Amino acid sequence: MSASGRGQRELRVRVKTAKGRKISSTRWLERQLNDPYVIRARKEGFRGRAAYKIMELDDRFRFLVPGARVVDLGCAPGGWCQMAVHRTNALGTRQGKKQGYVLGVDLQEVEPIPGTELHVLDFLEEDADDKVKAWLGGGADVVMSDMAAAASGHPQTDHLRIVGLVEAALMFALDVLEPGGTFVAKVLAGGAEATVLNLLKKNFTKVYHMKPPSSRKDSSEKFVVAMGFKGASSAPEEPVERE
Repeated sequence: MSASGRGQRELRVRVKTAKGRKISSTRWLERQLNDPYVIRARKEGFRGRAAYKIMELDDRFRFLVPGARVVDLGCAPGGWCQMAVHRTNALGTRQGKKQGYVLGVDLQEVEPIPGTELHVLDFLEEDADDKVKAWLGGGADVVMSDMAAAASGHPQTDHLRIVGLVEAALMFALDVLEPGGTFVAKVLAGGAEATVLNLLKKNFTKVYHMKPPSSRKDSSEKFVVAMGFKGASSAPEEPVERE
């Protein structure tokens, strides 16, 4: 407690605009340095604030259970894998709990993550699903994706890229998930597109949309969580529940 009787508050970091740096870049850097989730991630050893998005989604829907086999598509830099390792007990450190398995794939090499098996792989390759199932020794309980398509600066093009990426991740998940499994992916603020949404409702018993608290307020991202993969069944469609 300070002499004035008020608790100490954290100082805000201000960044001066360097020569050759755009004002927008300076603002982004300043926001990063002052973002409470970035600060928390640094303190707790996570590779970025995104780790808290999957944590908050799992707090709500409970799919990263001990013993679960998880595939993280486009896993770099690794924050989602780190959280999955902790929640599924992939390191086997929680006695009395089943030990999970976390597999991360990306187009680029990722620094090793304790408890995670990492592979350089384009999940769009024709035999990518077979490779993943071989590495897993079977199907997955969870397929998750925080991937975002590279921005082109053309809104319509970027929209189509994002939709296409989500649909491709879903088609991959349908090939590798075990019955009862869960699919989690980043979508746009309005939720999954009609084509993707119809596929989700056809193949999963429950479909939810949620914007986790750690997503920035000005971000257009939202996440779809589809639970209860039906496998080869074609049960009647269920309504979508939104958070």
